[in-house]
Amino acid sequence: MSAANTGKQRAAAAALAEVERGSVIGVGTGSTVNFFIDALAAERDLVRAAVSSSEASTARLRSHGIEVMDLNHAGSLDLYVDGADEATRDRYLVKGGGAALTREKIVAAASRRFVCIVDDSKLVDVLGRFPLPIEVIPMARSYVARELVARGGQPVWRENCTTDNGNQILDVHGLVILDPPSLERDLNQIAGVVTVGLFAQRPADLLVIGNENGVTVV
Repeated sequence: MSAANTGKQRAAAAALAEVERGSVIGVGTGSTVNFFIDALAAERDLVRAAVSSSEASTARLRSHGIEVMDLNHAGSLDLYVDGADEATRDRYLVKGGGAALTREKIVAAASRRFVCIVDDSKLVDVLGRFPLPIEVIPMARSYVARELVARGGQPVWRENCTTDNGNQILDVHGLVILDPPSLERDLNQIAGVVTVGLFAQRPADLLVIGNENGVTVV
């Protein structure tokens, strides 16, 4: 197993300690979360059910026999576990590499605690090395792109990618994100933007960073 995958697996296993037996939890999307789902399945009946942020995670959860609930029926959640494409020690995140950012942000908002699990390659001092994903209404894609250029970004349409919500993704290169909460607020105001892949106004409560030797918790 690669060093990155070892780190992901360690972080995912450590997150199990945050799960209350018999609870309904939120589950995110991505390769690190896949390790978490597999670990969750190995702890038989640890959770009563899960609320999933993507069709891919829903399929994986169900393949393990874990019930998946609609958030509208589940109500508020005690815990949400998800990964990130970038993370800082202030627990600010960039997410959306898997195009599930809108549902991820909704489930995070509906959860009392948000535990983010990453391998140490995702830890950065300043966000922006990973292109910032933004989900947009299809008819607004070009307009939003022009607004992003005016803000110093270099948006690239993620072609052949349709989100679970039927929208499109712009990946914004060239940003150095020194004030993540302010940028998130600003970009959210652009007409046609559905969700910005910055998780700064609602950052992670706990950042679990895995590496070859163990885990660090921030």
